[in-house]
Amino acid sequence: MRSIVLTAVSLLILTACAPQAPDGAAAPPPADAPATAPAPTPPVASPIPEEFSGDMDARGTEPFWGLQIRGTQITLQRPDHPAAVGPNPGLVMKDGKAVWESQAGTDRLVVTLSLEPCSDGMSDLKYAYAAQVVLGTETLKGCAGKTGAMPREGG
Repeated sequence: MRSIVLTAVSLLILTACAPQAPDGAAAPPPADAPATAPAPTPPVASPIPEEFSGDMDARGTEPFWGLQIRGTQITLQRPDHPAAVGPNPGLVMKDGKAVWESQAGTDRLVVTLSLEPCSDGMSDLKYAYAAQVVLGTETLKGCAGKTGAMPREGG
């Protein structure tokens, strides 16, 4: 009987020492309790700047190459090489540059366009964008523009 009374008194003391919220709601944990990490917030997709939206074309010389970025795919064409085709996952803005990262067969394909004047080095054509294409371990540099606004010789 004595042990039952001691147990009941111990429980009453513990209950009296526990923090209680005034409205009967659950009390906040003690100050020395481990903090609960807040739930992670999903990343917010930044809007695509107008200058990088839509179909884009890029080309380069030494070596010659051409690239098309379309709604569902990216295609890199070079003489004496099979076309490298990968899905278009959409662009991500990094440090003010538009970057598309894809997979063309077994090779990683990364296209980076920056809004800056560009000349292909062989003609007097002026492009609105500088382009860099990385396919596997090879890096190609050139110029780019929106598909409907690519410069043409003689006009």
